[in-house]
Amino acid sequence: MQIKLPVVCSGTSLLGNLYRELPYNEKLAIVKEYIAATPAGDTPLFDSAGKYGAGLALEELGKCLQDLGIAKNEVLISNKLAWVQKPLTTPEPTFEKGIWHGLKNDAEQKISYEGILECFRQGNELLGGYIPQLVSVHDPDEYLAAAKDETGYQKRYDDILGAYGALTELKEKGEVAGIGIGAKDWRAIEKIATDIKLDWVMIANSFTIYHHPKDLIAFMDSLYRQGIAIINSAVFHGGFLTGSDYFNYILLNRNNPEHAHYYHWRDRYYEICREFKIEPAAAAIYFGLHVPGVESIALNSSNPARMRKNVEMGHIKIPVDFWNRLKEEELIAEDYPYL
Repeated sequence: MQIKLPVVCSGTSLLGNLYRELPYNEKLAIVKEYIAATPAGDTPLFDSAGKYGAGLALEELGKCLQDLGIAKNEVLISNKLAWVQKPLTTPEPTFEKGIWHGLKNDAEQKISYEGILECFRQGNELLGGYIPQLVSVHDPDEYLAAAKDETGYQKRYDDILGAYGALTELKEKGEVAGIGIGAKDWRAIEKIATDIKLDWVMIANSFTIYHHPKDLIAFMDSLYRQGIAIINSAVFHGGFLTGSDYFNYILLNRNNPEHAHYYHWRDRYYEICREFKIEPAAAAIYFGLHVPGVESIALNSSNPARMRKNVEMGHIKIPVDFWNRLKEEELIAEDYPYL
């Protein structure tokens, strides 16, 4: 892939009203600040999806870019395909109930050769003329996990391969620059990567300062040796590492004994961050970035000032003594090699 990814790319789920309905002027300020904060020499990259707010994130992103006067060649867009917008006919959207707010549309999953082309064409319309350079099949892991038996699993896997056949044709025609995959279960990425020639991979909720299994590290190393770029995403576990009670989109309760270990880890992590005067978010970003093969990290923020700070934190240094202390406290693996 000939595209150079920026160190920090901007997620767009908040533009789709994830967790709460954001006024348009706040969305515009977030997009503006991220573009302004992106260092010279890098091109801003927005990571979006038709699933985010049932297409609302794509619509709002395109509108923001137009209102800011951003030319199409001044921005990179990644569109994760699998969901098409459809009219809302129920009191609330039928997918991921309870986390999207103020939506006027619903979304329907379509993973197949024809379905993914429909997602691509509709996504381009929602973006208002901006064309994504990067495309992928969104959450194929969840699609496979919904299979009821082995026959259903194979049918769904064939659907995914058909979808990638369509994406490969788009790349061959020059309509997109690179095809990739985004998933929370990296094992699904590993399986699909054996059948599809990928340009990039987005790993979500999987490789973080809190969670970094050895077999995933080995897989990422194999991607690096193949020249497949890695975008690391959701390194705060849905906001938990920055103070939220959501962990990977699940609401935790400090008083629930089953959730206690999450809070114990975070409390100890915060104590050591205070001791070294390091922001927890900065350490989480550094950890998520400094792995061979990881070229970019996707970050979300509903605060324009925080968006700028996120970009700046992608370029700071963290002293080795801090990492050694985390190892001593068994908050990260003692034999973790890349710090």
